[in-house]
Amino acid sequence: MDADTRRWAALGLLCAANFMVVLDSQIVLLALPSVERDLGFTGGGAQWVMSAYLLGFGGLLLLGGRTADLAGRRRTFLAGTGLFLVASLLCGSAWNGGALIGARVAQGVSAALMAPSALSILTATFAEGPARNRAIAVWASVGGFGATAALLVGGPLTGGLGWRSIFFLNVPAAVLLLALGPSLLDESRGGARRGYDPVGALTVTLAASATVYGVVRIPETGWTSAWTAGSLAVAVVAGVAFVLAESRSRAPLVPLRTFRSRRLTGGNVVTLAAAMAVFGTSLALSRYAQDVLGYSPLAFGFATAVLPLAAVAGSAAAQAALRRATVRAVAPAGLAVMAAGCLVLARVPAGGYASVLLPGLALLGLGLGASGVAGSVAALAGGAEGDAGLASGINTAAFQFGGAFGVAVASTAVLSWADGTGPDAGFRAAFAASGGIALAGAAVAAALLRTPARRRVSEPVKVTTR
Repeated sequence: MDADTRRWAALGLLCAANFMVVLDSQIVLLALPSVERDLGFTGGGAQWVMSAYLLGFGGLLLLGGRTADLAGRRRTFLAGTGLFLVASLLCGSAWNGGALIGARVAQGVSAALMAPSALSILTATFAEGPARNRAIAVWASVGGFGATAALLVGGPLTGGLGWRSIFFLNVPAAVLLLALGPSLLDESRGGARRGYDPVGALTVTLAASATVYGVVRIPETGWTSAWTAGSLAVAVVAGVAFVLAESRSRAPLVPLRTFRSRRLTGGNVVTLAAAMAVFGTSLALSRYAQDVLGYSPLAFGFATAVLPLAAVAGSAAAQAALRRATVRAVAPAGLAVMAAGCLVLARVPAGGYASVLLPGLALLGLGLGASGVAGSVAALAGGAEGDAGLASGINTAAFQFGGAFGVAVASTAVLSWADGTGPDAGFRAAFAASGGIALAGAAVAAALLRTPARRRVSEPVKVTTR
């Protein structure tokens, strides 16, 4: 095949990996009751089937991104895919709760290798400009579809084939990636820096893991518990040690100059806010539909089908808008549309599906697709070419951290507002909180993306690697 056809085929392969990685972060949501019954989880332990993946994924993303730059992006991607295949088989074959949680951690670790290396391969395959923007739009739309399709796919699979099928679903996809990856994907590396930064790797992994661990336990222990305070204190101390180590290292794992880019920082704020809003809303909506409205997992999956479809439409609209407008205009607008969708959902139980849930989900999906594309474009364009893996890791980490925080905020809102005020108050509070997060993200992003003042993202930019 010619070079142009080959690179778009490579994009399709990378997007399949992205879909698989993002889908697995939420697909267990509707399967948790079945998992709990079959494997004998007690005391809310089944929640760790979801949290273990986020812990492995979020804790190692920056290390995975930098490993891709130094060891080779295709090599890292294929190694991660092989581990993902094995971990998925172990998840589907788990004989008890401990085995499933351990396998989910391994799945998260493999995703931390796959996701940033895949996105950095994309940036190496497509030069900055309209072609890369189109590629990122496709990537982001697939990611948005995966984040929301988990609700659509997980219900029918769990109800029809059992919860183990949601893990075996990954096996043929991983085999396909391993078979086609060597021929479709080119090997590439980062800049001239060689060697690893063990102190930086240790401290950033500890800081990220402690943050995710503390946050995912908030629904179980509370925001002011000793577990939460202790975990976040460890994260702060490790984060300070990481900054000190990187400022003195000759070959830092994460060069601190990376964060001087307002576009990279602003793009990641967009990604963080969008993930918080959609993960928090998805959790609250799942519980509301099943606990209050009495939806079955299958019915709920079909009822939310508009969400992933709208996310794809929003991604396409954002990609078209970026040809004529700046990312500073598109990104906050996407978050504002997400906020509008959350606030429509906060009207429950006023009205029914057609007047509240359907328009709320449609707006949420449109905004997610638009903000996902704009956030990714800004974040990746803000990094140096030699740091593509690192920039990809940071952007993916922002999405995963946002998801963990969004679930914690929504869970807290549901529990805090539901007592003595009726079954709907907690869910209304959760939807409103998610909307407020999206609005705050839009305001911060608009300020951070103020410069460069009028250059459009689709225009080429000269990248330096000081």
